[in-house]
Amino acid sequence: MATSNSSNSLSSTFYLTGIPGYEEFHHWISIPFCLLYCVGIMGNCTILHIVRTDPRLHEPMYYFLAMLSLTDMGMSMPTMISLFRVLWSISREIQFDVCVVQMFFIHTFSFTESSVLLAMALDRYVAICYPLRYATILTPRLITKIGVAALLRSAFAMIPLLVRLAYFPFCRSHILSHSYCLHQDMIRLACADIRFNVIYGLVLITVLWGMDSLGIFVSYVFILRSVLSIASREGRLKALNTCASHICAVLILYVPMIGLSIVHRFAKHSSPLIHIFMAHIYLLIPPVLNPIIYSVKTKQIRQGIFRLLLPSKH
Repeated sequence: MATSNSSNSLSSTFYLTGIPGYEEFHHWISIPFCLLYCVGIMGNCTILHIVRTDPRLHEPMYYFLAMLSLTDMGMSMPTMISLFRVLWSISREIQFDVCVVQMFFIHTFSFTESSVLLAMALDRYVAICYPLRYATILTPRLITKIGVAALLRSAFAMIPLLVRLAYFPFCRSHILSHSYCLHQDMIRLACADIRFNVIYGLVLITVLWGMDSLGIFVSYVFILRSVLSIASREGRLKALNTCASHICAVLILYVPMIGLSIVHRFAKHSSPLIHIFMAHIYLLIPPVLNPIIYSVKTKQIRQGIFRLLLPSKH
């Protein structure tokens, strides 16, 4: 599959991995993956439809929720075709350019989702600390700028990594560790000096995730200080309850993301199943759980779903 004198055509072809040691069960393993993808797509599309069609939800909080749904799908959907091609024994091959495009979407939307969660934290901060100025501060124009800036920041940050990757020779094994392409997985196969990619990747994670997580933390410090100044216990609980869904969304993204980074950096020789398990959790859990959490915890979204399912009764 790969030798030191690989031809150009061979060097542009990589081979994806399913679940090592369980190849004979791949068709059965594909069933829960298919269900999770369907739940994630249906849940996020439902959120987007409800926010778009219900004028009462044309508010900053729900616009940011729609952005979260879009980034969830943007992060997970690029992996669907390659995953099921492997699990259904159609083909394990993936071309280098397709791999780079897939990698770009996965990492870009991953960083974008982190930025959207920061925007949602700021939304909760303004809503709780400056309720009378909420609509005048978070105007539709500002929300659009925030969304575009979050996407462009993440996309442009990925370009140096991928441009440099295009010039790497791949003379070792062309077998990737997952059923889709990740930057940290591909660079380990390169026969070149990868220090720039390693260092830049670490800086990128530290700066982007670090800035976003710090912003979220600071927002909640001010939110908590404002909530504690509310006289009634009922008022404090009501204010905190509006943040519960967002806190869950933050944990759902950051915990698997940090776990996957730790596994890739410090547990390189651990069982491949651990790497594969963490990688799939990182991409599937946010799109599946976020719509469920917001549907359960947000009354307006829950009512929108009831109206969608039982239109004659609402």
